[in-house]
Amino acid sequence: MAEHEEDPGFSPGSGRGDAGEDIPLLSAPDSDLAVHLVPLRRRHLRSVLRIEAQVYPRPWSLPLFMSELNLRTSRAYIAARVEGVIVGYAGIMLAGDEAHVTTIAVNPAWQRHKIGSRLMARLVRSAMAQGARHLTLEVRMSNLGAQGMYRRFGFEPAGVRKNYYAETNEDALIMWAYDLHSPAATARLAAIEAGIPGATIDGASPPDPGCVEP
Repeated sequence: MAEHEEDPGFSPGSGRGDAGEDIPLLSAPDSDLAVHLVPLRRRHLRSVLRIEAQVYPRPWSLPLFMSELNLRTSRAYIAARVEGVIVGYAGIMLAGDEAHVTTIAVNPAWQRHKIGSRLMARLVRSAMAQGARHLTLEVRMSNLGAQGMYRRFGFEPAGVRKNYYAETNEDALIMWAYDLHSPAATARLAAIEAGIPGATIDGASPPDPGCVEP
């Protein structure tokens, strides 16, 4: 259910500067950018919901995100952070040897800095690590920019879901990336990662405390 521009914000649910927190502004070149990718936690959801409301006409609710995060054996969600602030997030659903991109979104202030490409690369690696051989997603038929990025990751059109996006009755293009573990696919992924400027830092996010962020 993902939709995404290079680098966007779109998700299965259907995107804003953040009035409640300071969004770091990029004054240095992308080559100096350091993006931390961490597991998405409940305490991140306030920031996630602000981005969600800005980039989607039908944003996911807090309960929906909470339920997704609770499905730990069949879901994998990650957040992108710059200077401690959430600037994007993404997730997959796992089912046997297949994985489905459920959401991918980037704060509009941080689009065009390869945040989405970093998230997508991490999703592919997460799917592979969980034993998935194939990865799928949906994208609006009109979103040629997103389709182009997905093609770079090896996704191919495989069908159409009619009237998939309820707010506009727009069709969704179904795309699949097959054989994620093949030499060609792994070489393509490594080349994409090597071509992203700046640093992408994989980090653990400590477990949530007992309280849930409102």
